[in-house]
Amino acid sequence: MLLPFYHKDVIEAGCDEAGRGCLAGPVYAAAVILPKDFQSDMLNDSKQLSEKKRYALREVIEREAIAWAVGIVSNEEIDRINILRASILAMHRALDGLKVRPEEIIVDGNRFKPYNDLPYTTIVKGDGKYMSIAAASILAKTYRDDCMKRLNDEFPAYHWDSNKGYPAPAHRQAIREHGTTPYHRLTFNLLGSPQLEFDFTT
Repeated sequence: MLLPFYHKDVIEAGCDEAGRGCLAGPVYAAAVILPKDFQSDMLNDSKQLSEKKRYALREVIEREAIAWAVGIVSNEEIDRINILRASILAMHRALDGLKVRPEEIIVDGNRFKPYNDLPYTTIVKGDGKYMSIAAASILAKTYRDDCMKRLNDEFPAYHWDSNKGYPAPAHRQAIREHGTTPYHRLTFNLLGSPQLEFDFTT
């Protein structure tokens, strides 16, 4: 069961990113401030939810959150500054978009860089522990999925509507057959090693 907050009696924003391990497309992040009395039996880490439940929860989060915002870093920026810095930058951009200034930040994972003068806490697997991080994971994931579905209309051979840019075998095979697109992350190991390929479409 997810906990409602990490810090008591402060305005707390949860942050998470989506698309860090992809071969193509931007990385997305979200920041969410939930009310202290927010409740949802469905809310969980986005990776544990079906696509239908993620989109249903997105509507709930956007309607009931005190504030929420999404940040984006393009594949060109990822190649320029590396994926770790890009993931943190996407979270900073999401925090920039909040209409309410948080007093504390909690972040999924173990890496972050200071955002202005706000205190922050990194929490490994935080998207499965705290509601605001789980909510951020859902927004980041669904908005990024929307983006990859749009990009799939331009480049259907890469099956981004199903693999969302992750290194699924069909994606890597399309790179072998058709080369790269303007949305591929050229600093990544695009072709990989056959024995290390996994299906990341879920």
